[in-house]
Amino acid sequence: MSSDTHDGHPWDEPGFEYRSTSTPEELATTLLGASSVLILTHQKPDGDALGSCLGMQRGLRQKGISSRILLSGPIDPNLLRVVGDDDRVERLEQEGLPGDDQDLVVVLDTGAWVQLDQLGSWLRAQDVPILGIDHHARGGSVAEARLVETSAASATQVLLKVLDAMSVDIACDDIADALFLGLATDTGWFRFSSAGPEVYRVAATLMDAGARKDEIYSLTEQNATPARLAMLARALGSIRFIANGFVGMMTLTLEDFAATGANLEELAGIVNQPLDIGSLRASVLLTETESGVTKLSFRSKPAEGDHLVVDVNELAARFGGGGHVHAAGARVDASLSEVVSRLEAAVEQVLEPSG
Repeated sequence: MSSDTHDGHPWDEPGFEYRSTSTPEELATTLLGASSVLILTHQKPDGDALGSCLGMQRGLRQKGISSRILLSGPIDPNLLRVVGDDDRVERLEQEGLPGDDQDLVVVLDTGAWVQLDQLGSWLRAQDVPILGIDHHARGGSVAEARLVETSAASATQVLLKVLDAMSVDIACDDIADALFLGLATDTGWFRFSSAGPEVYRVAATLMDAGARKDEIYSLTEQNATPARLAMLARALGSIRFIANGFVGMMTLTLEDFAATGANLEELAGIVNQPLDIGSLRASVLLTETESGVTKLSFRSKPAEGDHLVVDVNELAARFGGGGHVHAAGARVDASLSEVVSRLEAAVEQVLEPSG
């Protein structure tokens, strides 16, 4: 699909309705009947993706079922600090595509083919059951049996229902920690509009089950390197305000990486920083990841009075990406300067009806 497609969302399949086709109880029955499970999630896993995978694996291990997690793409090294000695987490870049030693595949926190990178082609060729657990509104036919709850703030919130149906004790095996990681990070540590009353009820349940809130926050949010801070300074120094000052746009170049010694995994959360400005409604970070390739990260503020709401999911879709109304991303095979120009035009088009 072209990177500038926006007639339809790039995660959609024409004529396909992305919705639940199964219940937590039905998925639990299938999972408990498996002997070896492969656990997958979207490329460039975030806290919710990793938390979902770890929660699933730890729950299966409690029931005596073997599993392995296969991750694809860069991941914030701080997130990996929550991986335990008993967790089996592998990287696609090191292990290559899976073999045929599993009788069930579970795909978590996504249902979109375009988010699975080269794993998508492998999945299409499989003849074992594929289950899906997700909270995104858009997706495709990756999993025939799937549970999709768009009202949930995180995939771990949906997964909790499946683990309950499996009679998994989330107070054991650090399962509550994994589920809390997904819930906390996907709600911006409970700052985003998705953190409604039910989220706090789930968070309380997880903390009652032993989730170590302060330790998880310290491990994942307070372990920055000097190189990350140097990149943050460069990003903030590059900020430009567009769309009558409603949108802040930052850029990071290959030269910035060379000068600071930072890597892509150390940029998590930088896109959020400009939102501290009261008048700003959205922030975009454009990162030159290699020559001719640009990564876009989008964030926006929730509705507040008469303030403008920027749907960054729609913006990301214009670059072949997607996500949520207030958090999305994309990757474009184009130079940084070209993407900057396209982004300025796209922002004007998206905001024009509201402005």
